[in-house]
Amino acid sequence: MTVRLAVFDCDGTLVDGQADVCAAMDAAFAAAGHEPPPRHETRRMVGLSLPEAMRRLRPEAGPDQHETLAAHYRDAYRQRRAQGMIDEPLFDGIVEVLDKLEAGGWLLGVATGKSDRGLAHCLATHGIAERFVTLQTADRHPSKPHPAMLEAAMAAVGAAPCDTVMIGDTAYDIAMARAAGARAIGVAWGYHAADELLAAGAEAVARDAAELAGLLEHPR
Repeated sequence: MTVRLAVFDCDGTLVDGQADVCAAMDAAFAAAGHEPPPRHETRRMVGLSLPEAMRRLRPEAGPDQHETLAAHYRDAYRQRRAQGMIDEPLFDGIVEVLDKLEAGGWLLGVATGKSDRGLAHCLATHGIAERFVTLQTADRHPSKPHPAMLEAAMAAVGAAPCDTVMIGDTAYDIAMARAAGARAIGVAWGYHAADELLAAGAEAVARDAAELAGLLEHPR
């Protein structure tokens, strides 16, 4: 029996967490005594592991400084969570997409730059944690676009690359899928533009959730 696996990115694909990401990044840089990066640059880093994001935001700094910034970011994000300030709403239509995929026999997974704890909190908040059979995070894998997260997801459920699709909003998601030999579909409501996703190798970019469901069942 063919196993069909749909793997979603989280931030920018399932949920809109940009306000929290930007606030935590501002706090991390301030804690390290640096001027925070422009928020449009921070948003472009969503999806990468924290050390890799810091490396790109401060290429002149060394690995120790990148790790320090990453630690400050984690602290700031945890503090926001403890204070009940995290707001990561699901994008419109996402639950309906999950419903259609499950009804069609797809298995669902997540591959994200979030931590295990951050992802678990996000999915539990929206009551959708049990819908995903494989969860892959930056805690256990190299940063996207390395294919490790997607390869682990496929291995966990016994899905072949040709029967696996990665759904994401950044070029990092698309490049990861291509590196793993899987299909790649972009979404237009996240952090990278549609033309950038297509240039990275996406077979299509969905303008909304309804179009995404159709692309998964009827690829172009």
